[in-house]
Amino acid sequence: MSSEIPYKIYLSENELPTAWYNVRADMKNKPAPLLNPATHKPMTFEELRPVFCDELVKQELNQTDAWIPIPAEIIEFYKMYRPAPLVRAYCLEKKLGTPAKIYYKFEGNNTSGSHKLNSAIAQAYYAKKQGLKGVTTETGAGQWGTALSMACSYFDLDCQVYMVKVSYEQKPFRREVMRTYGAAVTPSPSETTEVGRKILAEFPGTGGSLGCAISEAVEAATKQEGYRYVLGSVLNQVLLHQTVIGLETMTAMDKYGIKPDVIIGCAGGGSNLGGLISPFMGRKLRGEADYQFIAVEPASCPSLTRGKYVYDFCDTGHVCPLAKMYTLGSEFMPSPNHAGGLRYHGMSSILSQLYDDKLMEARSVEQTSVFAAAQQFARIEGILPAPESSHAIRVAIDEALKCKETGEEKTILFGLTGTGYFDMYAYKAFNDGTMSDYIPTEDDLARGLAGVPRFPGNLM
Repeated sequence: MSSEIPYKIYLSENELPTAWYNVRADMKNKPAPLLNPATHKPMTFEELRPVFCDELVKQELNQTDAWIPIPAEIIEFYKMYRPAPLVRAYCLEKKLGTPAKIYYKFEGNNTSGSHKLNSAIAQAYYAKKQGLKGVTTETGAGQWGTALSMACSYFDLDCQVYMVKVSYEQKPFRREVMRTYGAAVTPSPSETTEVGRKILAEFPGTGGSLGCAISEAVEAATKQEGYRYVLGSVLNQVLLHQTVIGLETMTAMDKYGIKPDVIIGCAGGGSNLGGLISPFMGRKLRGEADYQFIAVEPASCPSLTRGKYVYDFCDTGHVCPLAKMYTLGSEFMPSPNHAGGLRYHGMSSILSQLYDDKLMEARSVEQTSVFAAAQQFARIEGILPAPESSHAIRVAIDEALKCKETGEEKTILFGLTGTGYFDMYAYKAFNDGTMSDYIPTEDDLARGLAGVPRFPGNLM
């Protein structure tokens, strides 16, 4: 299908998208391919099949089709909670005294509490269609694990989740939601896998990382017949599924004649940000409109703002392919900040390419200022936001205050990716005044980047 086809063709009667938008079709500079770590050659369909579901591998490698039809079974599931609301933050605008108009797309309107369900149900569907027994995955803050456990329960699939140990301990109730939906949850790194034992030997007492949990989940999938690994962020296929966020937002804004000037999203692996901005980015790439895109990441794990754009392992145990991305090094161990979903050492290859092409910008923020914005938003707008989402709130407020100073009447859009009701230990630390900011030193970054693979063409 051609990218010239208007996106409105792919809307149902209730304005729910019936196709995902593949921004790679409109990118002049395509994201670099995944590489086989042994040969340094692009990964093929056959090489990826043992790890991922067949249909998901096809989506991962598809650089040309702008529109990927959404299966009817997935659309029926989406109808339970989609379209998600696009809200104008009138109360926040008034409180800030800004001439800016502030909108947010709220993705917390489902039991998983976040946008993650958009891709979880798709990946579970393809696993079931392929006749698999179950899937394995990792989760940071727990939103992805929760969403996948729900999706697997819906399709009667076994679900095995490796949860980053620090989040496993900080968020016991998120863990219990997963177990309620039938998932087996293991704190990572663990003694249940070879790679987990190796990481524990090298980093005794570590709180873990998403890179560690990915390694364990991949190993578990490849050692069990009838299982595949699924991922909640970073990969092209996940950003593709999340474009329902941006497509719905664009539909609503077009309907009421609203054009956002600034589009803001939090950035860990990149799925929610990519999902929100992709349709708008498509317009920018095709020369139809212009927008300012801002990725917001934690100062404690600043892959875009302080990382290097090179090929790196996607996981700490080095069992995954190499991806070209902005990275802090697969062996970088982030501090135990409370935005668990943003504690990934790298960034989506799609977003990394767009950032390197200067089509979007990035900012890093400290967690105390993030929680100050979260508290302010909760008191004014009545929604307790997830720590991850609150990074976008922080910069949205900052941009609105700039408009107050300059008198500019900008329209600001940000992604509110989920709710923070399972993050009360974090809010308690902020309210008690015991929360601190973790900013890696140059030596910390150097140690992480020292593990980046060296081979011809992969220069730092």
